[in-house]
Formats: sequence, structure tokens, C-alpha cells
Amino acid sequence: MSENGRPTGEPALDGPPHHRRILDGTDWASLGTGPGTGEFLPEALARLLDPDPAVRADAVTDALGEVTHQNTIYEATVPVARYVAAILDQPHLTAGDFDPDTAAPSRRPTLVRLLEWLGDTARDADDECVAIGERRHGERFLHEYEEMRAFRDLRPVFLAAVRPFLGHENADVRDAALVAVVPLSEHPLLGGHRSELADHARRLLATSTDPHNRDRALAALRAWGHDTGDLETADDVVARERYARGAAVGGYDDDPPF
Repeated sequence: MSENGRPTGEPALDGPPHHRRILDGTDWASLGTGPGTGEFLPEALARLLDPDPAVRADAVTDALGEVTHQNTIYEATVPVARYVAAILDQPHLTAGDFDPDTAAPSRRPTLVRLLEWLGDTARDADDECVAIGERRHGERFLHEYEEMRAFRDLRPVFLAAVRPFLGHENADVRDAALVAVVPLSEHPLLGGHRSELADHARRLLATSTDPHNRDRALAALRAWGHDTGDLETADDVVARERYARGAAVGGYDDDPPF
């Protein structure tokens, strides 16, 4: 491990540019989204940094739902992801979300929702999705799907932005960050981070009861060659076997998520 915490031999990871450069320097109206074009995005994305948590909560739905509709990566998805990555460390993003005296118990923190969105989008562009696409549409699938290819090329940038939150004091933030970086770490330049991520995955499994997060952590460890037998609970085994039975009888679609 190097002095700055980067695995020895790993390239330095540069994060995204300043969020204002992304917001002001992108021709949003020219980019495709689920309902049409991205002309609504500058206003919605700017509201993600509103000091009012309720305004931010609405902005998450308004901005992010339209650029990953039906698990599709659109033209606007990549610049939105770059903007999201660039604002993760902004103070306004967490205003009022983690103060026990003011935080609304029913409202999930904006930071957690953005990390989850990045992770979900990364899974929509992961190696498994590429393999499914190639089986269904031929070996030129990724070459022709420019938006997915662009997102995959930026995985080191996104991982650099998310990685600091693996040590966040809030468990929901830590777990969302781990689930996000797992698919990002598939990038060929990022394999050296998996030893560190395996430690975080074990920590999650020792502390979390969330079925989704546990499934992602266990799947990552298995993919990286780790024995998970002593980490699985009875509920984990039941969930895994239920999924395997569903897949065996054709209960899960082999089509790519777009």
C-alpha cells in the first residue's frame, strides 16, 4: 500500500471536474433522456445542492429518474453521472440529513440516494450486461452502444469520487458507497482495489441486515475468489437458492436492461 492509501502499482485516480463546469459547460437540451431531451436537467441538478432536504429529495427524483428510465443509459446519463460524482463532497448535499435533531426519519439522505443511483447505473453498464448484450445482439454490441461505453470508460473517475465514502461515519453511506464501487471496480485499471474492497465487504456483512446490500457484498467476494461460507447467514442462503431456482426455470429475463 502506498503512502496515500492507493494500492501499490495502481494509477492515481482523478475525480471529476468541478460541478459548475459540468453544469454550465454541457449542452443539456441536445442530449436524449427517457422522456425526450435534457433541457430540464440544469435546474433539477442545481436543486440537488439546495440547503432544504425536501427540495433535494424532489430533485433526485426529477433529475435522475429520467436519465436511467427502464435501466437504459441515455445520452444525458453520462454527464449527469459526472455531475453527481462531482457534488458528492459538497456540504449542502448533506445539510439537515444527518443531524439527529433535525433530520426527518422518513427521508433518506440525499448522499445515500446519489451513491445508490451511481451504483445502480454502474450495474446497468457492468460486464454481465455487456455479455448479455453481446449474446443477444452480437459482438459489436458495446461498440454500437456509445452511451454505455462512455460510462464504462469513466469508471475510474466515478470510483475516485465514491471511494472516500467507504469510511464515512454513517453506516448507510458506507454501505451505499461499497455497493456502488463494486461494479465500478470491474474496470481493467481498478483490479488492485479489490483487496481493500473485500475488507469493506466483510465489514458490511458483519454489521448490515439489508438483503440487497448483503447480496451485493457476497456476490462481489465470490467473484473475487473469496470463500463466503462463514459470512452467509441462513437468510442469505435462502435468498441465493431462491434466485438460483428462479433462474433455472426461466424466471429471470436474459435481455439487457434497456
